[in-house]
Amino acid sequence: MGRLRRNERMFDIYDGNHAAYMKHNPKNLVFIVDDDPDDRQIILDAFLENNARMDYVFVENGEELARILSSCSDAEYPSLILLDLNMPGMLGMQVLKEIKGDPRFNHIPVIILTTSSLSSDRMNSYDLGANCFLSKPASYSELVSLTGAIARLWFAA
Repeated sequence: MGRLRRNERMFDIYDGNHAAYMKHNPKNLVFIVDDDPDDRQIILDAFLENNARMDYVFVENGEELARILSSCSDAEYPSLILLDLNMPGMLGMQVLKEIKGDPRFNHIPVIILTTSSLSSDRMNSYDLGANCFLSKPASYSELVSLTGAIARLWFAA
């Protein structure tokens, strides 16, 4: 948690269990949905390397994401969801189907960020409404480049 504390001036830190902190939808609010806490942190660190101006919520699984979204008002919805496909419980593909099938949430852009490189996962993700499908890179430097591209594309001022 030392790194997170260091960055509190630049980033508001949200915990999925404390949705009450999400009073306003800040510009560039990103939900990072991944069951692996190390992956969530590494993804955030890669955004930090790019000086991305964003707020974020770490979300551990699909059930938690559904619960958080259902409790949000329109002003509290994220600007972007980064979604892993391979999670225990509700799989990422299921979550994507629910988000894009619900008129309250289907406007929220979803980027699939997964270890899968299967063309069937890619095609199914796009068929269900994903805005982008990206395989998690093998190296941290590639992840920094990838998150930089996401920040430039989705957080352009």
